[in-house]
Amino acid sequence: MKNLAEKPSQLITKEFAKQLNLNYNNKKAQLTAKSSRKEDANAIWYSLEALESYIHYIKTHGANSGYEVDGIRFYFGVYPDDEKHGEKAGLTTLFLSATGRKTNTDSDDSTNKVQGFVAAKQAASADIQSLEPMNYGNIGRPPSLIY
Repeated sequence: MKNLAEKPSQLITKEFAKQLNLNYNNKKAQLTAKSSRKEDANAIWYSLEALESYIHYIKTHGANSGYEVDGIRFYFGVYPDDEKHGEKAGLTTLFLSATGRKTNTDSDDSTNKVQGFVAAKQAASADIQSLEPMNYGNIGRPPSLIY
């Protein structure tokens, strides 16, 4: 028998997910109904391959830049409302930004290394500005989906 992966602690019920999506759709529709001529996205899809590739990128390039990468922050955005962005102009997007902490690699003294490691672990995780964020997930056709 295969060992099953442990359930992440952040899982929510399908019912709660439906409620969150319905709330978003209702509130977003109220805000954009008068100002938008296009149906906006309410879901963004990334392939596992794209996500795994981004995770590999941020781990390796982060380590090479002196960072301990510890997560990914998801940001909402809106494309600029100009023709350069074509059909995406003025629409919602979701982009990913690597987070982590700067590691202390300047000292050879083992005591300083341990103290630096503890201090780095206790520092707040921040976006790593030297790593490019990832964008361009698929919003699908039509863009609005119901969970």
